[in-house]
Amino acid sequence: MKWVTRANPKVDRVACPWLIKKFVDPDAEFLYAPADQVMAVAEREGATPYDVPNIELGHHGPECSFDAIIKKYSLSDPALKRLALIVRGADTAAKDLTPESRGLEAIATGFQLAYIDDSEQLAAELPVYHALYAYCQNLVQTG
Repeated sequence: MKWVTRANPKVDRVACPWLIKKFVDPDAEFLYAPADQVMAVAEREGATPYDVPNIELGHHGPECSFDAIIKKYSLSDPALKRLALIVRGADTAAKDLTPESRGLEAIATGFQLAYIDDSEQLAAELPVYHALYAYCQNLVQTG
């Protein structure tokens, strides 16, 4: 399945592909498009849009697109819920939602600055979310 979002990804537009590949669609293909072309690309490519305004898999109230995907696909892993808080804090105005949120935002900004090609950035940055998920699993297990 194809998925599409805005170009020049930062927190949510990398966290969501990690979440989708790990828990929803391991064979997912991700496309990046200029913000004003995401919906046209979605229609043309038969892709599911995410992290754009006014769609199901976008921001709703204080929650980000990562939260919307967790809800849509009924993901209930406690470590994933903890990771969602970190991502939400890094991706929204609630920067102090978790102690880790500001650090994730800084790391995401660094990746955004270090890569010109969005797909290369995604490939390079996905291990950050693997590591954060392992961290959250440990937090949940050790209490």
